Amino acid sequence: MDVDSTLIQDEVIELLADYAGTRQQVAAITESAMRGEIDFEESLRARVSTLSGLDESVIAQTVARIRLSVGAEDLIHAVHAAGGRVGAVSGGFIQVLEPLAKQLNLDYSRANELEIVDGKLTGGLIGAIIDRRAKAEALEEWAADFGEELAWVAAIGDGANDLDMFESSGLSFAYNAKPLVRERADVVIDEPDLRLVIPHLKLA
Repeated sequence: MDVDSTLIQDEVIELLADYAGTRQQVAAITESAMRGEIDFEESLRARVSTLSGLDESVIAQTVARIRLSVGAEDLIHAVHAAGGRVGAVSGGFIQVLEPLAKQLNLDYSRANELEIVDGKLTGGLIGAIIDRRAKAEALEEWAADFGEELAWVAAIGDGANDLDMFESSGLSFAYNAKPLVRERADVVIDEPDLRLVIPHLKLA
């Protein structure tokens, strides 16, 4: 599943931008990117650049502020109880996702890496960008690792960068999603409760 506004209620880049005083600017770029109006990598780099100079301590402060989506733990437990696995792939940041993944006992996690030099965010990123294609590749890689066919994989997301992941999955969920995403999903969930996914998975 996607992370920002899916697994969690927040947009992590906006929480970080609070500390830089750039939240309004960052939120506008995020909204445009999730509607598919601008290139995701371009939008991500523009947003991250506004964080330059922040102390790395803001990452831990941001993790402490994150609100899980209603039903997130129930969904993860239900999949695990049925012998399945759960992964989270994010256009956000691994420094935030890793502690969350440990807390939730996720089987897989992948996200972008913020560049930190001498205890400060540089406003840059390290390594390949987790964009819409990279999200699909993560899903495909994790299915192969589990020895499962893609037809038995479900994907949950809300933004345009989740659409390739939808195409690779056997069952896709638009979770409180943008119109473009709703049109391309197998199941549309308009209530902020991840427990509503469970019946569609036919885990029993």
